[in-house]
This record gives sequence, C-alpha cells and structure tokens, in this order.
Amino acid sequence: MYAKIMSASVLGIEGRLIEVEVNISSGLPQVNVVGLPDSAVRESIDRVRAAIQNGGMKFPLDRVTINLAPADLRKEGSAFDLAIAAGILCASGQVDPERLDDTLFIGEMSLSGTIRGVPGVLPMTELARRSGIRRMVVPRSAVAEASLLPGIEVLGISSLSEWINGESGEEPDGMPAGFGAKRLRGLRRPADSPDSELDLADVIGQEQGKRALLVAASGMHNLVFVGPPGTGKTMLCRRLPTILPPLNEEEALAVTKIFSVCGKLGEARTGLIRSRPFRAPHHTISAAGLVGGGSVPKPGEVTLAHHGVLFLDELPEFSRACLETLRQPLEDREVTIGRARAVCRFPAGFMLAASMNPCPCGGEPSGKPCACSPAAVARYRSRISGPLADRLDLQVELARQPLQGFSSAGSGSLSSAQAREIVAGAAARQRARYARHGFQWNSQLQGSHLRKYARLSSDAETLLQQVYDRLGLSFRAHDRILRMSRTIADLADREAILAEDVAEAISYRCLDRAALP
Repeated sequence: MYAKIMSASVLGIEGRLIEVEVNISSGLPQVNVVGLPDSAVRESIDRVRAAIQNGGMKFPLDRVTINLAPADLRKEGSAFDLAIAAGILCASGQVDPERLDDTLFIGEMSLSGTIRGVPGVLPMTELARRSGIRRMVVPRSAVAEASLLPGIEVLGISSLSEWINGESGEEPDGMPAGFGAKRLRGLRRPADSPDSELDLADVIGQEQGKRALLVAASGMHNLVFVGPPGTGKTMLCRRLPTILPPLNEEEALAVTKIFSVCGKLGEARTGLIRSRPFRAPHHTISAAGLVGGGSVPKPGEVTLAHHGVLFLDELPEFSRACLETLRQPLEDREVTIGRARAVCRFPAGFMLAASMNPCPCGGEPSGKPCACSPAAVARYRSRISGPLADRLDLQVELARQPLQGFSSAGSGSLSSAQAREIVAGAAARQRARYARHGFQWNSQLQGSHLRKYARLSSDAETLLQQVYDRLGLSFRAHDRILRMSRTIADLADREAILAEDVAEAISYRCLDRAALP
C-alpha cells in the first residue's frame, strides 16, 4: 500500500513543502527513512511507533519505506512526525485516504500520542496558503499562530487519536471547542505598547543625546553614544523602543515569522508582534551568533532585530572579528550565508545602537583627569575600525551631567509619549514620500533617490562641501550626512533642506579621524 502526505520544513526563514511518501510491502519488519533525514527525523520512527500503539492503532509488521521529497534537500527537526504517522495509518488501511487530500500536517509526536508544537509554523502556513493547500493539521498549541493568516482552514489537535476519531476538545487560551477547525479571518491582536517602566523623561539632562535619539528613531539611522560611565548612554539607548512607531502589517508579519522560526514567540503566539524588536546581546557573543551561521544556517541577532534595534553596549568590548561581520548587513540590509548544504538569505534591516567609553579608564566620570596615554586611547578606539565607524550615522559625545536639579528631573523634560508623536509625524512624511519606491525610511535612500529627495539649498551645499574637504570625509559619510539632513528637515516639517540641517547632521560625526581646526 502507498500513501502520500504533505508536510513542510523551514530553510532559512522560509517554508519548504515536503512530500512524505509511505510504502508498505511484504517482507521482514523494518522501517527505512530516506531523503537526507537528520538524526531527529530518523528517531521519529520510534516516537511514531509508540504513539500509534498507545493511541489504540496497529503499527504494521511489514517492510515500511518512508521517502521525504525532494530527496536532495536536507531534512531536520521533528515537524514531520505527524505526517509520517498519518501516512503509515493511511497506507496500512486504518485511515481513509480522503482525509489526507489537500491537507498539510505539522507536529511532533510524543510516545503517548500527544502532539507537541514545533518552531516555524507561521512561515509553513504562509507557504501552504501560497501553494493552494486548503487545510492544515497542527498541534493545538500552534492554532493561534497558524491562524494569523486568513484563507486557510486550520485544525488543531492535541493527540493522534483525536485526529483519527474526529474529536474536538477545549482550545487553548479559553477559545471555544472546534475553534481551530474553522476558517479564520485573524485573531484578536494583543495591544502592543512600549514598556511603561521606561520613559525618556527619566534621563537627566543630556538634551543633545535626546535630540540625537529623535533623529535616529525618525529615520532609522545607526547611532553610537560616546561618553564616560554613568552619563546615560545605555539609558538613552534602552528607551529607543519607547519612541519608535509600531510595526505595520507587512513588518509585523516578517518579524513574527523570524521569531517563529527561532522558537522565540512565547506569548506572541496569540497575535502578530506589533512592537519593534530590541536585541541586546552580550559582548561575548560569537560572529555566528551575531549574524547567523551553523552547518545548517540559522538566523542570528541581526535578523532577530529586523525592523527594530540591535543594541551593542560597550561596543569596543566585542571582538574585532565579530564587529567586522556587521559591515555587510549594515549596507545590504540582509545576510547571505553559504554552506555546502545550503545558501540562506536572512533579512537584517535593523538600526544599530551602541555605546562606548572614550578611553580604557572611562574618561572623566568623577571630574578627575584621564590617566590613559594617547597610545592607549588610540589602541582602544582602534577596536572600532574606520569602515565600521563610517557606517554609524550619528556619533554623539555625551558629557558628565551636574547633580544640580536632580530632584526635579523629569518635570518639563521630553517624555517617551511626546517623542513618539514627533517620530510618528516624521515617519508618516517619509512613508508618503517613498510610497512608490518600495522603502520607508530616509536611511534607505540611495543613488538617484538620494539626489532627488535630499537636494540641498545652495548655502547647505556649500557648507557640506567645505566640511567634506576639511574633515576628509568619505563618500559614504557624505551620503549619510545627506540622509540625516533629510530626517532633520522632516522633523521640522520642511521639504527644503537648509544649512542649519546640514550643520546639525555634521555635528553628529565625532568619530571621524580628522577634526575641524
């Protein structure tokens, strides 16, 4: 007897259709799995055998051959367990073959026959809908995630016997029975809002830093704060999510897919992720952990920060090799990882926010003179290469703040809610301006678009030309100043870019090697 069932896997962050073919023939009792399975797939036979037997069904005592097609694609993970079990039951005549028609099966089996969740359900669902598949059978815990996309029928089951007998039970999260068996138009989205514990008004003084934060958030520009310990560098960066606009539908789906593949959705299974990601890896992270990698490529922190913020605290403490891997993602907004088994492309459209001390001793946090020699300071700053520093749009120095006025801090200061309104206004102007071009932020301006939308007044162009020669800027730094100037003009609700906008953008380039006399 022969049966064919549809299942799916994930390659990179995209779903791939997998045909699970089961053939049962007479011969010595044995089970062979072919089609480049990994250890988890081979071990599925023991799980499936126990699950079928504990579910009151019979595992065939014949020669069973299971083929996972396409055969040249490496198969990994436990998502094929349910499809393999359904195929064996169908091929052995215990289940009607019509129940497998136009249906995708995803799920991991336990020895007792219960169905466990697997990562990557959302991209698999997107693939199934795109391929014209009408129905999905998924673990009950994944019903909410699979139902985020309308246009496909989702059946959630908690055990193999439940699917065989057509039973339905109580759905998770208080949903009514049979909820997963109906075509869904979408779930109630949770209200995503920034962490109420963090507010920009908590930061004492540092008005220039707050202004730089506004500029960075309004155009999604990369940012680094340089200053002594305790001046508010980390506080400012950690408040970036509280002033960023929420994700739109397309962005929310992309971010939720990434977190689904990485198994990091958690409570977000009940709806699309609406707030922008904020990732803050420790400085001991490896290059593969930062940009992705592995024998079978997996996403890294730059992909988890897609459409959000990647925060690197104490930037020079990260290894030089690790930091250099950021250069290509910062330019191309994607990571391409090639391995012998596969080549994967991961999105990496993130804003880089970082903080660093001016020297090894931390500068002058207590008003005392710096004890570092010029050579020590040069070695410390050389940990940030020139090409990487060139890609940091805003390079802002923060000074130590006086204690005077500490008790009244926050009163009259810019709050996160106020800043978020300002940023939302600038973002709306950019969306309207670039609606026909397929991008959204000023930081994405390139080539002819940059020349068209970041056109300077004569005074502004003269100023930029003079500073370009005196600072010895690169073309890249020149273009980044243009993009920042465009964002500063948008914050002022002006289409024209004036000399004062360019002057402010230039003032944010403190790490450039040369200096104005």
